[in-house]
Amino acid sequence: MVCIRAATVNDLLAMQACNLLCLPENYQLKYYFYHVLSWPQLLHVAEDYNGTIVGYVLAKMEEDAAEPHGHITSLAVARTHRKLGLASKLMQSAHKAMAEVFGAHYVSLHVRVTNQAAYHLYRETLGYDVNDIEEKYYADGEDAYDMRKPFKDVRSKPAIVPKGSRHSQAEDATRQSSQLRVDQAPTSASADSSGTEPAAETTVDNSDTQSSNGEVKSSADTTSGSEGKGAQPKTKAAKNKKR
Repeated sequence: MVCIRAATVNDLLAMQACNLLCLPENYQLKYYFYHVLSWPQLLHVAEDYNGTIVGYVLAKMEEDAAEPHGHITSLAVARTHRKLGLASKLMQSAHKAMAEVFGAHYVSLHVRVTNQAAYHLYRETLGYDVNDIEEKYYADGEDAYDMRKPFKDVRSKPAIVPKGSRHSQAEDATRQSSQLRVDQAPTSASADSSGTEPAAETTVDNSDTQSSNGEVKSSADTTSGSEGKGAQPKTKAAKNKKR
């Protein structure tokens, strides 16, 4: 049984030994120290049931680039443990840490143009694409594929503005100001173009109505015909009746 875990400083000698057995590109021990001290989240190892390191991935971040991205420095799996999917699991662990911890937009690597097994792993299994071909990249003069894999989930992630920050407070103030302008009603009539104040409106009580000539009449004069002009004849008739 083999487990994939984060590498520690104690694993560096075993990682270097695995590299010397598997790859022609070798590094001094201080280069491993540089990686584990700078980006400890990106280094992973495959450990056998007896504690032997049978694979590793050495990765770093290109933080000074215009677009932050990760880079796979070295990947190796012992011949005795190949065809078990260990290389894919090591790479996926590094990819996850690059995206989640460092916010990388993509990851890059170099592979020899003659290394068809590695090329198939990167392109068909892990989804890398060839970005360019760098001539005489390796010390022996062989060309290298410059391959890249974008982290689409990270790119589409919306920006999070922490609550209480200056940006958040500015957005709240703008929102409140806009709401105030919409809800606020005019409190006074403005002057006309001649500069004179508009005439005050005449308020008519519910019991009053206004006639066509502009006079305000009470409800007694307009709604009840028995109490208007026709009231006088009825009074005379009442007097004649008494006589």
